[in-house]
Amino acid sequence: MKYPKLMLLLLLGAIVFMQSCNSDDTAESDDTDVIDDPSDAVSTPLSAFDEFNPDAVTISFDGTVITIESNGVPNHTSPYWEETNPLYIEPVVAVALTPGRIGGNRSYTVTVPAAPEIASSSTATGLGAIGIAVTGVPIFNDLEGDNRPIEEVIAETFDYAGAHNGPSGYHYHVESADVPENTVLSHDDEKLVGIMADGFLLYGRREGDGTYPTDLDASGGHFGTTPHSNGEVIYHYHIVNEFYLGSIIALFAGDLQGTPNVIM
Repeated sequence: MKYPKLMLLLLLGAIVFMQSCNSDDTAESDDTDVIDDPSDAVSTPLSAFDEFNPDAVTISFDGTVITIESNGVPNHTSPYWEETNPLYIEPVVAVALTPGRIGGNRSYTVTVPAAPEIASSSTATGLGAIGIAVTGVPIFNDLEGDNRPIEEVIAETFDYAGAHNGPSGYHYHVESADVPENTVLSHDDEKLVGIMADGFLLYGRREGDGTYPTDLDASGGHFGTTPHSNGEVIYHYHIVNEFYLGSIIALFAGDLQGTPNVIM
């Protein structure tokens, strides 16, 4: 299946991605959007880690810390797979593809506290991985190179999973699309999306009862129960129910409210 804008977008995408989606940028501290009344730290419910793709992700527990390691290889279909891969499909959302394919010798590792706490100040996210999704794919923020917001020409390269390729590999920027091909990923629901670099879990747009939360902070976080917390109140993030560009919604566009850990 060919698209008339393919060659133009490939050239533009290659130029943009040489300057963006890299993990070299470091996060910067920001004194805004701080939670005023943090509760005592509560351990991350271990049942949440049952949601992670075991073919891509390894979870290690060592006292007060949890280490998440991933090869970045998802368990869902995409046009970014090699055409010989069983998970390859023709594009159903993307207008054109950025250079590169899923796979390669990728490795992402982050160690987070088993009981993450709200920090005294929030931290802005930088370019590169800011979390790891349940599929094993890294989560990126809503920015491209030079810290500019995602533009339409870039959004057109996202597959139905809300991902594309860059120099650092295949990664998610936005919520997945509501298409029949999407059988794994969260779309306008309460599913677990992944874990952020500060150790707090990220869920879909809705609560477990199907409603949208109304008390989210600027990062999409709040104290409440989750499908994994067994009725216990914990701090966690949600995808914020706001359209970002046209019909897409960023997975995470705020500051990290905990202390960020480097995803290597």
